Amino acid sequence: MKWMAGTIALLALGLFFQLSLLIYAMYVLLSVLLLSRVFTRVWTSGIEARRFSADQALEIGESIEVKVAARNAGRLAIPWLLLEDYLPRAALTESPHHIKAEGARLAVARLAPGETKMFSYRVQFLMRGYYQLGPLLVETGDVFGLHRRFRVMTEPSFAQVPPRIVALEGYNLSSRRPIGEIRLAHRLFEDPTRVAGVRPYQKGDPLNRIHWRATARTGQLQSRAYESSCVAGATFVLDFHARSFAGPAAAASAELAVVVVASLAHAVCLMGQQMGFVSNGRDAADRIREEGWRADFLTRNDARERAAEPQKNTRLRPVLLEAAKGEEQLGEILGALARLEHTDGLDFAAMIREAAPTISRDTTVVAVLGAVTPEIAVALGDVAQRGLLVTAIIASQETEAVPDWARPPDWAQMLLAQGIDFRVVNSEEAVGSLCAEAIIR
Repeated sequence: MKWMAGTIALLALGLFFQLSLLIYAMYVLLSVLLLSRVFTRVWTSGIEARRFSADQALEIGESIEVKVAARNAGRLAIPWLLLEDYLPRAALTESPHHIKAEGARLAVARLAPGETKMFSYRVQFLMRGYYQLGPLLVETGDVFGLHRRFRVMTEPSFAQVPPRIVALEGYNLSSRRPIGEIRLAHRLFEDPTRVAGVRPYQKGDPLNRIHWRATARTGQLQSRAYESSCVAGATFVLDFHARSFAGPAAAASAELAVVVVASLAHAVCLMGQQMGFVSNGRDAADRIREEGWRADFLTRNDARERAAEPQKNTRLRPVLLEAAKGEEQLGEILGALARLEHTDGLDFAAMIREAAPTISRDTTVVAVLGAVTPEIAVALGDVAQRGLLVTAIIASQETEAVPDWARPPDWAQMLLAQGIDFRVVNSEEAVGSLCAEAIIR
């Protein structure tokens, strides 16, 4: 457009001063510009593209091959064609990297009529997520580089990568059957108001569980044994609001919280019990359906920037999966965790108020939190007052996982004031012994 405006201005100048040589040169240049626009439009309209990769569900560490082909379906040869397949820029550049691309995602070709150019590359998925592969950005133009056109082609494919599952103590995940004592069942689903008897002290028992009279009588530490609760299973409530994960370890703490939910849900599934899921995060698939991925681009850089532009995430309704049993339900929860993104809208208290009527009263409410605020503590206390059993898990790499404090920190006092049992997880290694750790009361 600038070339066209400059040419017309020089032509007008030449006509005003009767400069025949300048007039002739501008006529030639104007003809070249017009012809280049016409030919470029013809070339771009004749390009066809195809993607050979489909939507897939993968595991962390797996890789797939992405193949893309562009064909010149027109009657004229295309002197040059630049092809670039889009990948999420943040996933490639953020530390730690979410994905790793090997091979050329960019190709330059000259296509004769009917000729096809195919290129491929591999993508390895290093973290859980919902990744968009594509669309294909196509650029061509005249041989002088005076005019270029761009197209966004091929429907993108999507790769869904669920979070890592950590083996909990007492489970053999290779055989998918529990072995030995199922400590998870005793720790998560006991009713502390119903004492069944006395048993020898076990590592991880909190001090308030020790039966001091029996200890004095036998000379060995003894702990109270509680009856199993009538509830079976768990509803996992994950706070994924952006404000709940702050500081230098925010991203790592958020991923840790997701791993905690995935690992516990898997263990509950192995026990044959029901499980539900609630979160104020946003489902990436819903976002893509609502916002779409197509756009009209003026330049190739504009196309890349719009494809990677983050949208303000103001989700006002929770992700909700009602409690159910079976591996299909586990797959739904893992899929929701894979697609979960931070939100700036629905806070934890509002999420609990909206989801409370749908939470099964036959399940324990397991709240997985990145931080505890007075509003969160009060919201959990309200749930407990409705007669539901509530346990909180604080997933933060910046929190010291110490079972006994001389003086509990402020966030612990907030939960204690509401009568909420809780435990702390500050690493993936600690997730494995989560169900064997003491519940602070």
